[in-house]
Order: sequence, then C-alpha cells, then structure tokens
Amino acid sequence: MEKLISYIKNSKLELSKVIFPLKEQIRTAFISVLIVVTVISAFLALVDVIMSSSLSAIM
Repeated sequence: MEKLISYIKNSKLELSKVIFPLKEQIRTAFISVLIVVTVISAFLALVDVIMSSSLSAIM
C-alpha cells in the first residue's frame, strides 16, 4: 500500500510540472497541420494524375 501512495504522490508532483498548451497554441498547431496535410495531399493527387495519364498514353 505504501508503494501505491508513493506512486500517487510522485504522479501528482510530476503532473504539477507539466505545462499544458494554451487554446491559441492548439488552434495554431491544428491549422498548421491542416494546411500541410492539404498541400501534401494535393501534391500527391497531382503526381497520381500525371503518372496515370502518362501510363495511359504509353499503353
């Protein structure tokens, strides 16, 4: 039982050291990820269309 109490105390101590991000930081990170994913998806779609059309022209 002593180990469990020690674990809980240490967990609370470590949790008090954590710096949680602000709402604005989360929103900024979300928008950045969304933009990067959209750009990469558009690039891959463009490469797919070019490769498909060139393969169709060869065949």
